[in-house]
Amino acid sequence: MKIRYLLLRLVRHFMPEGIARFLLKQRWIIRPGLESSDPLAAVDQYIKALVQYGKSIKDQRVLVFGYGGRFAVGVELLKQGASHVVLCDHFVLLDQERNLELLPKYSDYLQVVNGEVLPRPEQITLLHGDIRDAKLQAQISTVDLVLSTSVYEHLDDVDGITSALVNLTTPQGVHLHFVDLRDHYFKFPFEMLSYSEYVWRNFLNPTSNLNRFRLTNYREVFNAYFQKVDIVVLDRLESDFRVARSRIRPEFLTGDEAEDSVALIYILAEVKKR
Repeated sequence: MKIRYLLLRLVRHFMPEGIARFLLKQRWIIRPGLESSDPLAAVDQYIKALVQYGKSIKDQRVLVFGYGGRFAVGVELLKQGASHVVLCDHFVLLDQERNLELLPKYSDYLQVVNGEVLPRPEQITLLHGDIRDAKLQAQISTVDLVLSTSVYEHLDDVDGITSALVNLTTPQGVHLHFVDLRDHYFKFPFEMLSYSEYVWRNFLNPTSNLNRFRLTNYREVFNAYFQKVDIVVLDRLESDFRVARSRIRPEFLTGDEAEDSVALIYILAEVKKR
């Protein structure tokens, strides 16, 4: 048992959410995802993956799910040819300092209103709240593309949220989600799989929530909602998995090491025609 791991997880679990989000915004201790840390790389990652399937963001209405309060991904998608961008997040925590830095380069998409940097509504729609809320969904038109990076592993209702996102997508629409299956205390990428659901949920799960979904879980959910699903493995951690395997609970094991050791994936899914 890794005492340091348990102590850090206990602290993270009982840390007030306000403090956790402040640390995340300041880039202290808690590391942000790619869309916040390197938004241009995130957009490039989306474009390159879509190209592999003959897809493009050009002239598409795009929803960025879990944008983290920074407009950089949205404005860069517009610059690269998207027709409109919906920036969606459960929380309202706008990163004013970093959004202000975007003004010189992206003034076509951003404006200053009463000293606050905001998107131009004809270019970008902000959508804050629970995506499963029908009233929230009614605020926007359907979109052609739904994109996310390092968001799905934090969802507390993968099935329900995927269903809600599908409802917002056109019949020919596409989803592209980059998902990190590792324990986010990255030194021990499989350690979170060693604990029962009760212990994890009540004592160790960070306030950002790690749902502990594995490759098989994502495959099952996406196959239920999409006509075509391709899950691409970006990284496996076989040696780390072998070290941890004896402690991993059986519900997280399939018996196939190639599948159980998967660390990073992306999911490209085409919506079922309705």
